[in-house]
Amino acid sequence: MTTTDIRSSNPTTADAAGTWRLGDRTINRLGFGAMRLTGMPWDEKPRDRDDAVAVLRRAVELGVNHIDTAAFYFTATRSANELISTALQPYPDDLVLTTKVGPARTRDGEFEYARPEQLRGQVEENIRQLGVDHLDVVNLRWGTGIGKDSGPVADHFGALAELRDAGLVQHLGVSNVTEAQLREAMSIAPVVCVQNRHGLTDRADDDLVELCGRHGIAFVPFFAVAGTAPGEAEEHGQGQAELAAVAQAHGASPAQVRLAWSLHRGEHVLAIPGTGNPAHLEQNIAAGALRLTDDEQNLLDSVGQAAS
Repeated sequence: MTTTDIRSSNPTTADAAGTWRLGDRTINRLGFGAMRLTGMPWDEKPRDRDDAVAVLRRAVELGVNHIDTAAFYFTATRSANELISTALQPYPDDLVLTTKVGPARTRDGEFEYARPEQLRGQVEENIRQLGVDHLDVVNLRWGTGIGKDSGPVADHFGALAELRDAGLVQHLGVSNVTEAQLREAMSIAPVVCVQNRHGLTDRADDDLVELCGRHGIAFVPFFAVAGTAPGEAEEHGQGQAELAAVAQAHGASPAQVRLAWSLHRGEHVLAIPGTGNPAHLEQNIAAGALRLTDDEQNLLDSVGQAAS
């Protein structure tokens, strides 16, 4: 396989990463995560609202048709869902909005976890904020700051299955789950995606990635490029020399190589990098055109295995 160079004066579009069938919807594998649109807790000031709207509109112009969001993505003055609604309505016919329920945040920013009977209210809140009559995909985000060992998912996922039957939700997924919890959800209703933390140096869910592939379920890693806090992905300095070498060979950045590595894990693996910066948006989308050689993939795999 020849080495690709992704430096170009013309921006890459999201279809360069290929497509995946998410339920009955075809989406480009390179999507967009809305969490960073509002700004992060450590930011000195909120992100500029006009910039956030511009990033969303530019993402769609560049072929992004899968956006991940949640009603609990908000700051004191910004809401990701409201920004999406403002920027993109009327929504393109091919746009798939994926949201999450389970966690809720109080006005003080504290997280609470919904009981099964409260999930309908969360679904309806997302519907109102996004200005739609139903949700394309809803992920049950399991646990809040307590890891994945939160007990059975049956009652919560069963409640979402009832909302799907009622027409409020089209497709269901799960997030932050173990293999056993995924299998439990699958026994209740079809699961179209799993959204778990995973990346080059964060490999605890390698087996889950393979399980999803065998069952035709999309695996959607979050924090594939960076962690929740600045520099978290680089906290142990793992694989920096290898990342730099591969990046240089492709005219890419280490962050782009991380995204490309995730996409190379399988055609069922999607990417949802988020940013509030237009230049970073184009760089993220360009990563979808990066084709790693077998030797490069093996080199990066060994880095990740050593870090896990």
